[in-house]
Amino acid sequence: MKTVLVTGGAGFIGSNFVKYMLEQHPDYLIVNLDALTYAGNLENLADIEENPNYVFVKGDIADRDFIASLFSEYTFDYIVNFAAESHVDRSIENPEIFVQTNIMGTQVLLAAAKDAWQTGKDADGYPTYKDDVKYLQVSTDEVYGALGKTGMFTETTPIQPNSPYSSSKAGADLLVRAYRNTFKFPMNITRCSNNYGPYQFPEKLIPLMISNVLDLKNLPIYGDGMQIRDWLHVKDHCSGIDTVLHQGRVGEVYNIGGNNEKANIQIVDLILENVKAKLDADSYTGITVDTSKMNDDLKIHVEDRLGHDRRYAIDNTKITTELGWEPSYTFEEGIVETIEWYLNNQDWVAQVKSGGYQEYYDKMYSKK
Repeated sequence: MKTVLVTGGAGFIGSNFVKYMLEQHPDYLIVNLDALTYAGNLENLADIEENPNYVFVKGDIADRDFIASLFSEYTFDYIVNFAAESHVDRSIENPEIFVQTNIMGTQVLLAAAKDAWQTGKDADGYPTYKDDVKYLQVSTDEVYGALGKTGMFTETTPIQPNSPYSSSKAGADLLVRAYRNTFKFPMNITRCSNNYGPYQFPEKLIPLMISNVLDLKNLPIYGDGMQIRDWLHVKDHCSGIDTVLHQGRVGEVYNIGGNNEKANIQIVDLILENVKAKLDADSYTGITVDTSKMNDDLKIHVEDRLGHDRRYAIDNTKITTELGWEPSYTFEEGIVETIEWYLNNQDWVAQVKSGGYQEYYDKMYSKK
């Protein structure tokens, strides 16, 4: 039985990945390590918590002693590192915590894995490792910086991050790369475009707009709303990571993109249109709202984010041609499915919007 350490597995992408792995690899043991900060939610995993091949452990990836004890308890074959502070707005407010988790936490994991997997040294003095082990760093297209009106990010695009968040992710990527070049460490890095889908924390664009439409609250749009992103359904992202984990050439970086470029203002318009249409056509438990008020009057333009990148676009040719992976969702299909999930899971939405999140939301948008 393979044992997989998934860090950050109670977050949005991590929890979807844990479920995906249990479905696709029922003979694997999945150990989910999460610090359960504001974005970590065990409710995301309630339906699999009794699975005998699933273990949850609460802890911080930057805690060396804790990580050492975890590696002494389990023999990990694969490590997939999702654990990260991940919201650009929060990184502008408090950059330090992003450096601590995203860079220092990655270093702790790398060192623990190297120690656990090393079997000796080769004739040139480089470490040798157990067979069929791998560390996979889940990264982001934001490490590449911003694009103009044309062009796409490839795996050879220079790293030029523009926010404290993306800088901390770039720093983590460079550490992983350094472990490969210095220690011949068995690793891959994946860099994805913007994810969407079920269980996403409502500070991010799509769940925030769905939530606000249902509450008939203003829909805050940064600047002119023409910032363009490539959108990737979280299930496609999970399948891409799984593909790289098992088939990716050791030492390589793979971009995972959805081939769905949309401007933020287009996303808001699609959400307005589809939420209203669904509520007009059907009823949903706990949702009573006057859909006639779901119109363009809800949209407001707020002061743009500092250093806001204008456009991202992923070229996923490498993973498609080398490994045979390709996205299965169009954005038009995925956004309808995502809206349906949020409409049917209002208890989950209410739980994550309580307390600290509401304070953060008020701070970020009430004065803009």
